[in-house]
Amino acid sequence: MPLEILLVLVVGGIAGITLLLHLSGRSRLRVLSPELAWSEWLRHAPDDAIIDVTVAHDGHAALIRTETGNGLLWSFGADTVARHLLDFDLLDHPQGFEVQFHDFGTPKAIIHLDERERRHWQHLMEPA
Repeated sequence: MPLEILLVLVVGGIAGITLLLHLSGRSRLRVLSPELAWSEWLRHAPDDAIIDVTVAHDGHAALIRTETGNGLLWSFGADTVARHLLDFDLLDHPQGFEVQFHDFGTPKAIIHLDERERRHWQHLMEPA
């Protein structure tokens, strides 16, 4: 098979799959409730004992307080990402906060918060 035809088939197949996923709603960000955030955190860190869950108003991020420290859970498409807040920088962002992790695998997360939420989350994220 000529390379040009193979290239068209591969690109067309990837574009078709992407379009199908988008049209079926699988590209929407997951909306978190406190109960869903709780269960998603335990899926990522099953040994943690959760004390409290604070979900952002937009439902795309949650601050998890555990017995061993705080953690951040956020939507990444239809899935979630969870990281313990051990080594990070908290930077102001026009839409809320930018959390820069000192981890190659998770460089940063932008958390969308309003002004009231921003003060509350900043207080909760301060090291003990």
